[in-house]
Amino acid sequence: MADGAVIVTGGSRGIGAALSIELNRRGFKVACLSRTGDAPLGCEDPSRFLLCVCDATDEVQLRDSFAWVAEQAGGIKALVNNAGLHTNSKSQELKRSEFERVMEINVTAVMLGCREVFPHFKRQGGGMIFNMGSSFGWIGAPFNLAYCTSKAALGGMTRVLAVEWAKYKIRTLNIAPGYIETDLNKDFLESEKVKKLLSERIPTGGPGKAEDVAKLVAALLVEDIPFMTGSTIYLDGGQTFAH
Repeated sequence: MADGAVIVTGGSRGIGAALSIELNRRGFKVACLSRTGDAPLGCEDPSRFLLCVCDATDEVQLRDSFAWVAEQAGGIKALVNNAGLHTNSKSQELKRSEFERVMEINVTAVMLGCREVFPHFKRQGGGMIFNMGSSFGWIGAPFNLAYCTSKAALGGMTRVLAVEWAKYKIRTLNIAPGYIETDLNKDFLESEKVKKLLSERIPTGGPGKAEDVAKLVAALLVEDIPFMTGSTIYLDGGQTFAH
């Protein structure tokens, strides 16, 4: 696989921050893209990261940011399309604007990221794309019509790109976490009602950690398995398939 940086969109908080910190710990150059341009929350040394202000829904900003990262790091090793949005709403009350906003961030921005990294990977002779899906892309979660729809779309996108871009040695994977505790949802997951609910629904007994997702992505990058592409990998404590 080519040298260069691993780009993480939405890399300043949540799963993105954990991903950035873990990848850096393992020796990868990491570029964190976010609307704020902040360093990953919890990192000890911000100078170890390439930090870039970028709205993942803006194709011009993405193109310019990718070019800057490639110049600074000597190429792009991988792209983690992590930036996302979650909302709750009764389906019959869901506003078109709310639905379209979720799709814009969770689907369109991922398509744009894949499209804009393609010329870099083609020129380098390969690369890897991780799309951050969700187990909600498989299940029917009440009040999550927009979110479930958007995450289901990423599975299809990942499969199409895997087939179409294999000849360029570009591989794509769809990582589908279940309930994952982060700085963004910690208070919600710590309520006794939610703890009880998830302990009953998740076979392993409760939500995972952002570090679980980070370790999975890092391991797949370290091992570099050429024959693995197009797959959706569930990381949800067995919840998706529990009956």
